[in-house]
Amino acid sequence: MSRTTATVAASLPDHWEQLVTTALLGTDRRTPPGVAPGPQTPSDLLDAAAAATVRRRAGLCPARPAERLRPAPEDSRPPLPHAAARRLAALLADRPGASGGGRRGAAPDLMELLPQWLQAANARGYAAPPQALPALLDAARGRTDLRPAALRFAGPRALWLARLNPDWRFALRAAPGGGPSAPGLRDPQGIRRLWQEGLFAERVTLLTALRSRDAAAARALLEETWATERAEDRLMFLDSLRAGLAPDDETFLERALADRSRNVRETAAELLSALPASALAARMAARAAACVAVDRTRDVPTIVVEAPHECDAAMERDGVVAKAPAGRGERSWWLGQLVEAAPLGTWPGRLGGRTPEEIVALPVADGWQGELHAAWCRAAVRQRDAAWSRALLGEPSAPEAGGPGAVSLAERARLLAALDAGERAAWVAGFIETHGLSEAFQLLGVCAVPWAPPLGRAVVDALNIARDAGSYPWSFSGVMGLAERCLDPSEASRLDALLAIPDEPEDAAPGAGSYWSEAFQRLVTTLRLRGAMLAELTPGGPAP
Repeated sequence: MSRTTATVAASLPDHWEQLVTTALLGTDRRTPPGVAPGPQTPSDLLDAAAAATVRRRAGLCPARPAERLRPAPEDSRPPLPHAAARRLAALLADRPGASGGGRRGAAPDLMELLPQWLQAANARGYAAPPQALPALLDAARGRTDLRPAALRFAGPRALWLARLNPDWRFALRAAPGGGPSAPGLRDPQGIRRLWQEGLFAERVTLLTALRSRDAAAARALLEETWATERAEDRLMFLDSLRAGLAPDDETFLERALADRSRNVRETAAELLSALPASALAARMAARAAACVAVDRTRDVPTIVVEAPHECDAAMERDGVVAKAPAGRGERSWWLGQLVEAAPLGTWPGRLGGRTPEEIVALPVADGWQGELHAAWCRAAVRQRDAAWSRALLGEPSAPEAGGPGAVSLAERARLLAALDAGERAAWVAGFIETHGLSEAFQLLGVCAVPWAPPLGRAVVDALNIARDAGSYPWSFSGVMGLAERCLDPSEASRLDALLAIPDEPEDAAPGAGSYWSEAFQRLVTTLRLRGAMLAELTPGGPAP
């Protein structure tokens, strides 16, 4: 548009706002500018609005062109083999059907195989096919458990896409360096700026990423603004110190014991108690040791307990919660917290130089065994002490199904996590051989995948026994689902004999035989599919 045309357009009266106001109020209440009142006023208003619209459009100056979209970043990782790319497309295309409460059928659940596929692809360092990224981000959006593996596999292009689609913004919060102006971890000025100016989610992500690379730098960043942070934010930031927790964190955590927020104080105390050489651990050890001793005057050496009579200010500062939950005695509540926070290395010297196994085997007087052993269980989990975890678990074939120290299946599962993968699998296999599958579901969940051969055989044998006994089949559906995801694919050939419909005992659940046959068919099909998936991801695997 020429300068003259623009000048003329600018000089014309533009009563657009007044026309809009008149239309809203009605011409019977207000007459538009330049229009005479009368029956034709509504039509004149529309004519004036049309003329004003033409004038405004004709005089509109061209807007500046938008900045050209930058290309997606390159992904230097090797591309997926063709067969694996086709498999990924099939896994992402599968959607759970509407739940009608019926049987699952013999077809594998592909969406449940996606996490394993992503783990295997990430382990081999492959890049995601660009055309699969939208479906991959949609899947991760709907399932938070998929996000870490999916975003790692999707790589930098996923963040590029997430900045263009609000539905995928979760990727910017979940991935280190995902913010719109996120700095690299080697950019101190950018890190400091984001820490001081970023949104809370961006700051948590930054602190977590920095902690994994440079624990001291992350702690120093947190210390700079600690005093000005909100209590709920301090708690989340403090929780990020669990990764890479080390003696160097003790000074900062000791200061956090005086925080005005009780939750922050308790978390700081928990972290300090996980450092056996910390001053707090020493204080807790002294308090706990004063409550527990061995009485050698009895026919059999016996542990005796004298629980605390009060919870003083020093104990509260070190994280002991004074008020007991409903139904708990105060003294037992305080004792449990002291023993839980004391280093487990305290007890051999305090209790006559005995090993953890010997200590756990000692009788405990006056009904304190449950409380004392439960506190030792929590301490073994917190300190990841394999020797004490082993002692508290006991033999898997123990008649009381879990050893002398474990108080629940959940506790046993946590104790197992402190053992190495092979020992863990062997213990659970022994447990299943003695006690069956009815109580083993939580224990199976902490075993490494694929299950070691002894564990896999124990699970299959127990399922076979349940089938032959005509047991109610649906009660084993959870274990069967785990087996589909966790059995070694090489076990498929062993299961062929279980595909036939068995003869049903007279007292069997109606239809149990066909259900078991169907469930084993699905298991075998899934195992073979998992084997094919791994082969496709292996260099030199199946041809396209």
